[in-house]
Amino acid sequence: MKFVTGSTEKQVMEISDVLAQLDSLAGKEIRMNGAIHTIRDMGDVAFVVLRKREGLVQTVFETGAVKEKELKDLKEAATVEVSGVVALEDRAPNGFEIRLTEVTILSEPKEPMPIPISKWKLNTSLETKLNLRPISLRNVRERAKFKIQEGIVRGFRDYLFSQGFTEIHTPKIGAKGAEGGSNLFRLDYFHRPAVLEQSPQLYKQMMVGVFDRVFETGPVFRAEKHNTKRHLNEYTSLDFEMGYIDSFEEIMAMETGFLQYAMNLLKTEYAKEVQILKLEIPDVSKIPAVRFDVAKELVSQKYNRKIRNPFDLEPEEEALIGQYFKEEYGSDFVFVTHYPSKKRPFYAMDDPEDPTYTLSFDLLFRGMEITTGGQRIHDYHELLAKMEKRGMTDEGMEQYLSAFKHGMPPHGGLGIGMERLTMKMMNEVVAPCNCIIEEVLKENATAAGFDEPLFRIREI
Repeated sequence: MKFVTGSTEKQVMEISDVLAQLDSLAGKEIRMNGAIHTIRDMGDVAFVVLRKREGLVQTVFETGAVKEKELKDLKEAATVEVSGVVALEDRAPNGFEIRLTEVTILSEPKEPMPIPISKWKLNTSLETKLNLRPISLRNVRERAKFKIQEGIVRGFRDYLFSQGFTEIHTPKIGAKGAEGGSNLFRLDYFHRPAVLEQSPQLYKQMMVGVFDRVFETGPVFRAEKHNTKRHLNEYTSLDFEMGYIDSFEEIMAMETGFLQYAMNLLKTEYAKEVQILKLEIPDVSKIPAVRFDVAKELVSQKYNRKIRNPFDLEPEEEALIGQYFKEEYGSDFVFVTHYPSKKRPFYAMDDPEDPTYTLSFDLLFRGMEITTGGQRIHDYHELLAKMEKRGMTDEGMEQYLSAFKHGMPPHGGLGIGMERLTMKMMNEVVAPCNCIIEEVLKENATAAGFDEPLFRIREI
């Protein structure tokens, strides 16, 4: 009879283990495992670089020094367990290398790598990267992007926990969409019509009546054109909803607090990835806020642009608003408040001083909307009246409405597009996009890849 009592400790070391006691380990033998990232054969000596979850480790293979192995026995992408002596080396990743004495091959690839993942930058097309995603993510820079994404989500969860929020998990198959419109993935659910949820909005509002403050990180689905830098058919939304608010500005303040926490987290615990990607962490000590109508006038006057749509922001306007507040206030972020009621969902609370506008906001980051939020209607009769005004029925909404029928506190919340936020952190040009190419800046796109700005573009 055997009993499992918890995690086991292996004798192999991780990079962080070595760094924690580097000086005392110098000259001593250790064990480590990993995948062979690249092999640089220098003749009698070869540098075999291992890839681990924490980064790269340089090992030194000297002819005759390794038991029962020759350099030809090693292949890129093979997984190995090695033994060797630690040596300080400033030129090596993390400042040390392992001079090998023994190599055990754990597994070997059946075919050569289809793309050169050991290169610092994958100069291949976005399509190739996505088609070979399990392979392309082995590249150090590509992998670092997802670590930054991890840091953002971790910061969101950690900060909201510190503010008394409860994490919830909402259904992803529903009777009807939360946001309105026709951009729904429709499906047959045991011979009944259903949709993939566009947002956890209705569920998290209901849960405010239970926990006061709730949040969720989870997938949402939009049947929209996805060959643009603005949309994905499936993306991760960072949502929260909080009750007993006095103003929608409390929602903006909570998001600012999250951003401050997350950016500091990236600087401290994700410094390696920040350095790899050469990220410029934005200053979020304070974020300017401007009314929707005022923002449109400001960019219209400064950049001599005619206002074509008085009820919404066009992508070009978002970019110009971002440019304006960067130039005038040095801020990468700006809250745009009081959006027109006709462009906001039925649950958005209208401004009592002017019902043509709502107590809502978008947060723009480097010229792109990454957040939509605001105060919600909490009065049952007011909610019914607005639904009726918009020609909506209560079919499929019975549970949602029952929460309001039996009392809900004043509340509000937001949703953050995680991929958009991550993308703008990278400051990368994504292709293809819904745009017109105005000028070719670099030829041979196949060779250069889409990681670099190839074209000067104008969105359409």
